[in-house]
Amino acid sequence: MGKNLISQKRGKGSGRYKAPSFRYAGRCCYKNRGPTSYLILDIIHSQGHYAPLINARYADGTETLLPAPEGVRKGDILFVGGTELKNGNIMLLKDLPAGTEIFNIEMAPGDGGKLVRTAGGAARVLGKLGSKVTIQLPSKREKVLDEKCMATVGIVAGAGKNSKPFLKAGIRHFKMFAKNKRYPRIHGISMNAVQHPFGGSSSHHKGIPTIAPKNAPPGRKVGKIRPSRTGWKRK
Repeated sequence: MGKNLISQKRGKGSGRYKAPSFRYAGRCCYKNRGPTSYLILDIIHSQGHYAPLINARYADGTETLLPAPEGVRKGDILFVGGTELKNGNIMLLKDLPAGTEIFNIEMAPGDGGKLVRTAGGAARVLGKLGSKVTIQLPSKREKVLDEKCMATVGIVAGAGKNSKPFLKAGIRHFKMFAKNKRYPRIHGISMNAVQHPFGGSSSHHKGIPTIAPKNAPPGRKVGKIRPSRTGWKRK
């Protein structure tokens, strides 16, 4: 029995969804390695980013977008470089003590920040060895980075977004449509026996239905024969 592959179910080669990049606020990245300070001009929402963003202006007048740290507000002045552990300060990994929560971490010095940028995300500094710093990502995976990479102290704003329920299947449908995902995904074991090899309500055994046909000839009614009654047997 032939089945469509997931890629076939999604449709032809072109995607069913085009990203409205003309509505995105811009690219989030570090533009000044300090030591300097930056002013939070505004906290904005961008359709292309999961977390809220801050519009930051450095002391030299350069402006950039950064993932918003939790607890900051418009008008706050924060620092790039240095050794002060303050929520929202941008520091080199070599200046961060073990146990510090960080986000928007560079994978290579100067790349602007690549790791841990989603709402509520935070990594943790585990330790230092020579010119390398070991961090623990939110997935509990450990990663070794150069000590000259930059990161922001604190947690990304917008935590709890994943805890918000969808409430209706229709809302979930549009969410998956925007991500170009096939939805809904039905387990084969939930289907009828005629629709999927794993289907059938008689057993959770993954295979053909285990109930013998009612009009099966002698010798065929073996295994899990059709029951004549249900419920507890009472004396």
